[in-house]
Amino acid sequence: MHRRTPDVLTEDARAPLTASVDAELVARTAERDRLWDLSPDLLTVVDYSGRLLRINPSWMRVLGHDEDFLLSGDYDRILHSEEVPRIRALLIQMKTTQRPTRLQNRMLTSDGTWRTFVWTLSPEPGGDRFYGIGRDVTDEQRQADALAARTAERDQLWTLSADMLARADYTGMMLAVSPAWNRLLGFSEGELLSRPYSDFMHPDDTEETLAALVRMGETGSPVRFENRILTSRGDYKPIGWTVVPDPDGDTFIAIGRDFTEARQREDDLKQMQSALLQSQKLEALGQLTGGVAHDFNNLLTAVMSNLDLLSRRLAGDARAARLIDGAMQGAQRGATLTQRMLAFARRQDLTVEPRNLAHLVERAEGLLRQSVGNRIDLRLDLSRSVPLALVDDNQFDLALLNLVFNARDAMPTGGTMTVCVDHHPSEQPQHGHVRLIVSDTGHGMDPETLDKATQPFFTTKGVGKGSGLGLSMIHGLALQLNGQLRLESAVGRGTRAELWLPATEMTATDAQPSTARAVNGSGATRSLRILMVDDDALIAMSTVDMLEDLGHAVTSAYSGTKALDILRSDAEFDLLITDFSMPRMNGGQLAREARKLRPTLPILLATGYAELPEDDDLRLPRLAKPYVQQQLQAEIDRIVRR
Repeated sequence: MHRRTPDVLTEDARAPLTASVDAELVARTAERDRLWDLSPDLLTVVDYSGRLLRINPSWMRVLGHDEDFLLSGDYDRILHSEEVPRIRALLIQMKTTQRPTRLQNRMLTSDGTWRTFVWTLSPEPGGDRFYGIGRDVTDEQRQADALAARTAERDQLWTLSADMLARADYTGMMLAVSPAWNRLLGFSEGELLSRPYSDFMHPDDTEETLAALVRMGETGSPVRFENRILTSRGDYKPIGWTVVPDPDGDTFIAIGRDFTEARQREDDLKQMQSALLQSQKLEALGQLTGGVAHDFNNLLTAVMSNLDLLSRRLAGDARAARLIDGAMQGAQRGATLTQRMLAFARRQDLTVEPRNLAHLVERAEGLLRQSVGNRIDLRLDLSRSVPLALVDDNQFDLALLNLVFNARDAMPTGGTMTVCVDHHPSEQPQHGHVRLIVSDTGHGMDPETLDKATQPFFTTKGVGKGSGLGLSMIHGLALQLNGQLRLESAVGRGTRAELWLPATEMTATDAQPSTARAVNGSGATRSLRILMVDDDALIAMSTVDMLEDLGHAVTSAYSGTKALDILRSDAEFDLLITDFSMPRMNGGQLAREARKLRPTLPILLATGYAELPEDDDLRLPRLAKPYVQQQLQAEIDRIVRR
C-alpha cells in the first residue's frame, strides 16, 4: 500500500510566505499611520489616570497646542471645568462595563476659545487605557444653537403675539393656531382645529374670503382682506388678514389682527367730527338766530311803542282800545319768542345772582301742580343743604316751567314726575354744581330724537303746540351761566333732564326791583335835552315820539359819526340814548368817543341782545328791546336820579 507523505513545508518553501505576510503587515501599518496622520478627527490613546498617551496631528491643528504640552500633563487642563465631573464618571462607568460610550464636551484651544467635540470612546479589553475618536462639531453646534434660538424666538413670537397666527390648508381646516386665538375669540385650540375655518366666518363674509384664498392658491401671491370672525360669546370681531402661501402649495400661513379698537377709534372720531359739525351748525344757527331776534326786537320796539302811544291817543274809544290791546298782546308774545331765541343764542341780558334753587322751586310749586294736572303724580325732592347757585331768577323760572311742561306732555295718560335739586361736588368749578333734575315716566325719546332735542325749532309736538325753543333756550341759558344741560332718555323708560349750574359761596341777595317799574304819569322827570342815536329810522322815529310825548326835547342822529359831530357842537344835552348794533361805529364805540368829548354826559344803551364784550369798562345802563314808553321813562328816571 502506498504511504502518504506528510504535508510539511521545507524551510526554503516557508521563506517566501513569511516575506509576503510581513509585507502585508507593513502595508497595513503604513495605511493606519497615514490615516492617523491625515484624519481630521482627533485620535488618541488615553489611560484612566487622565494622561494622553498618544495623539495624532489633528490635535495640534485643531487646538493649536504643541504635542509636548498635550502629552506632558493631565488632560483636565484642556477640559471645561463644568464638564470634568461628568466626563470622569462616564470613564469610570466605561471601565466597569467594558462597553464603548459617547460623549460631548468642550476643549480649550491655544487662543483661549472653546471648541465642541463629539467623542466615541472604546476601552481596551482588560487594560488600563482606552481609545478615543473626537470629531470637531463646533460649527455644527453653532448652527444648531442658532437654529434652536431662532426656533425658540419663533415659538416665543407664536406664543406671545397679539395677532392671531395660524397654519391652514386649502381643504378648509386649520392645522395650528397660536394662543392669541383663544385670548381674542374665546375658543379652545381643540374647537378651532376640529371645525372648518369657514364656520367661524360671518355668513356675509364667507364667500368673499374663500374666493380670496382660492385666488391665492392659483396665483401663489399673498393676499390681504378683512372679515368678521365669530367669538365664543356669539358676537363678531373685525379682523384684518395677511395670508401667505407655503412653497408646498398645500398649506398657507395666516396672520390676523384685531381691528376692534381701531374701528372703535374710527367710530369715536366720526362721532367727534359729527359733534364738531353739529356744534358748528348750532353756532352758526345761534348767530343767525341772534341776528334775527335782534332785528325782530327792533321791529317789535317800533310796533309796541307806536301801539303804546296810540292807546293814549284813543283812550276813550273802547273798541279801538280792545284792538290795540290785542295787537299789543301779539307783540308781547313775539317778544317772548325772541327772548327764547336769544337764550338759545346765549345773547340774552341776564341778572346773575346767588340763589337757592330749592327755594325757587318751592316758590313755584303751586304753579307747577296746577300746570301738570291731576293725572300726574308730582314729587319734589329738594335738598336743604345745597349751596347757592349763580342764576338769573326769571330765566330759571322759565327753564323750570319748560322742563315741567315737557315732562307733562310726555305723559298724556298720566305718570310720575320728579323735580329734584341736589349738589354735585367737583373740582371744576371749585364748589361743584347745583343740579335741577326733572324726570318723568313718559314715552321717552329714541337716540335720533334725543340728538336733536336741543336744536332750535325742533319739536315732536303737533302744529301750534310748541315753538321748539324750550330746550334750546335752556341749553343756551346753561352755557351762558357756565353750566350745562344733560338729557337722558330711552323709548318706554322716560326722560331725565338735568340743568347744572355753578355753585358759589356768595351770600344770597335780595331781588332788585325791575328797571321796568311803572312811573306815575309822564312828568315824573323834568324835561331833558336828549340825543337819540339809531341807524334804523323806524326805531329812531318811534323812540323820538315816545320821548317827546314824555316832554323831552329830542335831537336825532342816524349814525355814530353824525352823533359825534353833534356832540362837538355847542348844543347842550342831558342824556345820550344810543342803539348798540350799528354799522361802522357801534354804540359802545360811540359811548367811548362821547365820553372823551363830554365826560359827565349820562349814556343809555338800547340793545336787542346783550352783545357788549365781557371786558367792557364803561358799564353802561342798558335798555332791552323791545320796550314801551313806561319802560323807557323808568330807565331815564333811574339814570337821571343817580
